[in-house]
Amino acid sequence: MREFLSDYQMVALIGLVGGVMLGLAARLGRFCTLGAIEDALYGGSTLRMRMWGVAIGLGIVGSFTLMAAGLFQSEASYYLSIRWMPVASILGGLIFGYGMALSGNCGYGAVARLGGGDLRSFVIVLVMGVSTYVALSGPLAPLRNALFEQVDVTSAEIPPGIAHHLSAVTGVPLTVIGIAIGAVILAGSLLSKDLWAKPSQIFWALVVGVAIITGWAGTAWIAESGFEPLPVVSHSFAAPMGESILWFMTGSVRPLSFAVGSVAGIWVGAFVGSMIKGHFRWEACEDPRELKRQIFGAGLMGIGAVLALGCSVGQGLSAFSVLALSAPVTFAAIFAGAALGLRQLIVGFQPAE
Repeated sequence: MREFLSDYQMVALIGLVGGVMLGLAARLGRFCTLGAIEDALYGGSTLRMRMWGVAIGLGIVGSFTLMAAGLFQSEASYYLSIRWMPVASILGGLIFGYGMALSGNCGYGAVARLGGGDLRSFVIVLVMGVSTYVALSGPLAPLRNALFEQVDVTSAEIPPGIAHHLSAVTGVPLTVIGIAIGAVILAGSLLSKDLWAKPSQIFWALVVGVAIITGWAGTAWIAESGFEPLPVVSHSFAAPMGESILWFMTGSVRPLSFAVGSVAGIWVGAFVGSMIKGHFRWEACEDPRELKRQIFGAGLMGIGAVLALGCSVGQGLSAFSVLALSAPVTFAAIFAGAALGLRQLIVGFQPAE
């Protein structure tokens, strides 16, 4: 296959395959960030939060197994090559989570809903993609750089990873620590009769974990064996949506990328999943107030994701899979921001009587 496809096309294909997995998991397995948080806070069910735990646990075990086999260098990932900024993680996570609640979906969920015919999500995708680039390299970039300058980790520093720091302190091999932590998270998430009562949910959570692992493995392989200086990445849905928009506008002069393939894969997987379930139907927003809220929320998500160096999938799954210090902090902040937004939407800010 390498004889017929360029490095850019190969990484896009790898992203596409993983994206299809994630899209199917969203439509057939109901894998959703906001849905999991809403279920936990207001639905009396932690099943979908446990699905996230299963995906995270498998992602960690798989990623550190790749490291042990010499197939992936964690330091090559974006999350471990930039010095961690705790304030940016917390602030960005809060903004992203609040925007997610207002929009009714994160970027990943919006693309998945678009695959099911929800045209409201098309607006969310466009606004979030554009707002991401406004903060990343547009008018807000100088302010962001002034407040939260991204500084590369030097070779003399310990990468900002949980396993990396524990290994430095204890002397235990990095990969042993990572695999052990992943196994504990995976086992703890599976300790639920409710989850085992729905084995399909476990299956789709495992599929999500595999998608994250294949992203790291595939792009690391291309970076090692290819001729182009391509980054080692896995799935995230903030800047990649803006990158996809740019590619569709300037594809004749802009190469394909993992991000473009990943976003397209989500849509394809979600479309196929919605057709399998018989849930595909065109939907539009009939309430201008709802659309205004969703647009505002999408704008916040784009800005928040840039500050936090990732969205609910980028930090909550991909960064978590390499045990970046930023991952649990950002994920907790996203949860808190979403909880605040959901409270505003569902019960308001009036004190309980």
